[in-house]
Amino acid sequence: MSNKAVIHIKDLTKVYQMGQTEVHALAGVSFDVQENEYIAIMGPSGSGKSTLMNMIGCLDTPSSGDYVLNGSNVSKMDDAELAEVRNREIGFVFQTFNLLPRTSCLANAELPLIYAGMKAAERHERAKEVLTKVGLGDRIDHKPNELSGGQRQRVAIARALVNNPSIILADEPTGNLDTKTGEEIMLLFEELYRQGNTLIVVTHEQEIADHARRIVRLRDGVIEKDEKVEHPVLANQQFA
Repeated sequence: MSNKAVIHIKDLTKVYQMGQTEVHALAGVSFDVQENEYIAIMGPSGSGKSTLMNMIGCLDTPSSGDYVLNGSNVSKMDDAELAEVRNREIGFVFQTFNLLPRTSCLANAELPLIYAGMKAAERHERAKEVLTKVGLGDRIDHKPNELSGGQRQRVAIARALVNNPSIILADEPTGNLDTKTGEEIMLLFEELYRQGNTLIVVTHEQEIADHARRIVRLRDGVIEKDEKVEHPVLANQQFA
């Protein structure tokens, strides 16, 4: 793991106005994420973990504080700038896959490259490369409804990887999968970590968090605990 901070978060707050009431979803959160870290963010409902995920993913802006992503203070950016950073720096993996149903795996995987303005031939080649990397090289022409849940999540992971993002941000990545398929996806995450990717997984499941190397626990909008994982699941398995 390198000593380069990909993410620097300092005194981040988020206040929502609900009628006459102010809701402090984040109440001063500070932490760094180094390059090639594997972090799980946990917390009960209402702890602020979804709000923090939206901040990290540049889907929302803080009420105060700083969020520096790869040297850029994204907390000060407007919507257009945030959209550009999202596409360039962050690979999203959602619980619900968020695939386009009427298009092929290849077309789904290359979507971020279309937004990035990459030429078609180069785009197809890169998308094929990442689909092969996640074990779907023989499924590139299939549509999502022709795939299992695990295969759909692999397409989503390929799409997240295609732009070589600074971070992979996963929201409950096994939430819609059975236990065995979920374990296969977490094994794939382990491989991505070992290949040098920076992973942030937001989850309420301890078994999923136990795959990470560090767990950040939120409660009432603040970090309650930030600890290393002593014996991560899968850490000692061999990978091809």
